Amino acid sequence: MRPFYIIQTYKAFIKHFHELKKGDLVAVRPPLKKEETPLFLDLTYRKVEAFPSFLSQLLSVSKTLQVHILKNFMPPYTYVIRDQNTLLQVMTDLAQTPFKKFITKEDRANCGLGIKLWNSLEDVFNFAGTEVLPFPFVLQPFFENLKDIRVIILGNRYFEAYQRENLLNFRKNIFFGGKAIPYKLNKEELKFCKIVMKRGKFPYAHLDMIYIGKEGPFLGEINLKGGIKGAKISSEEYNKIIQEITEIYLKNWEKKFSPVKYVK
Repeated sequence: MRPFYIIQTYKAFIKHFHELKKGDLVAVRPPLKKEETPLFLDLTYRKVEAFPSFLSQLLSVSKTLQVHILKNFMPPYTYVIRDQNTLLQVMTDLAQTPFKKFITKEDRANCGLGIKLWNSLEDVFNFAGTEVLPFPFVLQPFFENLKDIRVIILGNRYFEAYQRENLLNFRKNIFFGGKAIPYKLNKEELKFCKIVMKRGKFPYAHLDMIYIGKEGPFLGEINLKGGIKGAKISSEEYNKIIQEITEIYLKNWEKKFSPVKYVK
């Protein structure tokens, strides 16, 4: 009987994919294309596990999947638009609200590059499904009184938060003229973030926690990793903590399944 595998590289993942079984661990984030992500479903059926979890990896690359899975934590009137029929149904619902402007988020775009502001739902409809706004995408109202807080949580080792402001652009992204203001999380906010992480099986995460006026907190987005511009933590310390969290998990895995073999 072979030892349990701990897969550490994409090369090893591809080489041993068909023989992976319960007790094996994928300890790498395979750079799968969109059409390849169902491979994670196959591995889950085979009771193969991953660190970070397969679910957290999938959520990190898909904003529409985040809405499907984490919708209960997000602002009201947040929708996944799959096609024109879905959009027409949502337009009927939104027509009964006071909102005039809307935001769309492309499924796999980051750094604010896939976020667009629309002056009406008809504008969204006219471009939906084109190169300008390909399906699927996330649709939600444009909340003018929105407060955006970036939260970094690295297991139980480290956390910090800072509010992101940009007076020149509705996008709060710091890379495009925004600034970071230190923010002190209270117990309830930290609890909210950890509940979101638990639902998505994130061992560490970057979360965008938002308030709409006095309502909230809500989840904007979540990712395993993200930019730390504006954060107090340095890149070196950040990467060190991630590595320590990973090493602790692998050591615990060795205790659970023995013998193990690290496969590169």
